Amino acid sequence: MKLNFLGLVAVGVLLAFNTGCTSTPEGRRVAAVPFGKDTIESRYERPVESIFAAAKEVLRFNGTLYGENTISHTLEAKVDTRTVWVGVDEVEPKISRVIVKARKKNKTADVDLAAEIDKQIALRLR
Repeated sequence: MKLNFLGLVAVGVLLAFNTGCTSTPEGRRVAAVPFGKDTIESRYERPVESIFAAAKEVLRFNGTLYGENTISHTLEAKVDTRTVWVGVDEVEPKISRVIVKARKKNKTADVDLAAEIDKQIALRLR
């Protein structure tokens, strides 16, 4: 009896940690483990087009760019086995926002890679 109960608890815990969703900068929902920080946000006093071009160069340099939406200014790429999303939008006139999200192959957050990609975008804007 105790063994069955412990088995049910273990299955419940596994389901709780392996189900969930997160949203991409484009607004789509993807399956992911919902725990952990995966997003880095920065603001620059630059036009959206120049930041978008810099982000595209950085993602091509680090991995494989396989999604580009020039209308909503979002990019999707694979860096090693991780998925990276970058979104650029205008907050105020002359001020743009960059959102970088990174997820590992097992759908958990990877804030370190997101921060590294964000830093490389900032350096490319110099």
